[in-house]
Amino acid sequence: MDEGTTVPSFVKLLLSMISKDIVYQIVDQYIVDKDYYLVDVNVTPDNQISVEIDSFEGVTIEFCMEINRHIESQLDREVEDYELEVSSAGLTSPFKVLKQYQKNIGNEVEVLTKTGLKYTGILIEVSDDKFMLDIEKTEKPEGAKRKIIVTETLTFFYEEIKSTKYIIRFK
Repeated sequence: MDEGTTVPSFVKLLLSMISKDIVYQIVDQYIVDKDYYLVDVNVTPDNQISVEIDSFEGVTIEFCMEINRHIESQLDREVEDYELEVSSAGLTSPFKVLKQYQKNIGNEVEVLTKTGLKYTGILIEVSDDKFMLDIEKTEKPEGAKRKIIVTETLTFFYEEIKSTKYIIRFK
């Protein structure tokens, strides 16, 4: 641009934004040999960065701090000001990646389909394109006096799902 030409504010904003892909790469490279996986990265237009990680064994606050320090060492605050938050995936937050489904095999989950149907059951199997849930329902067999509980296995394709969440039950 020529001297004296002003840069529109939205262009300045775009030039000063930290890329979600850059943050994703920084975290992914750091955890590649560790027992952790990346759940989500979000970067707002005003450079508020949030990173969600998880592990089959759980996430410690120390590891969140370790990743926080690593990201900060890779970004230059002199060039781009930002706010950074690293956390574990919320226990009751909807699943975002396949590994969260794998982690919860054998656990009770709630599935909400895009058509609005809700199912609760035990997650029994997970693959790259679908998962299976055992649900219990009551039925009255023909000629019986009482209803009985039967287990039915349902298969869901990920593209049919609005959300899946882990259910916490206190007994």
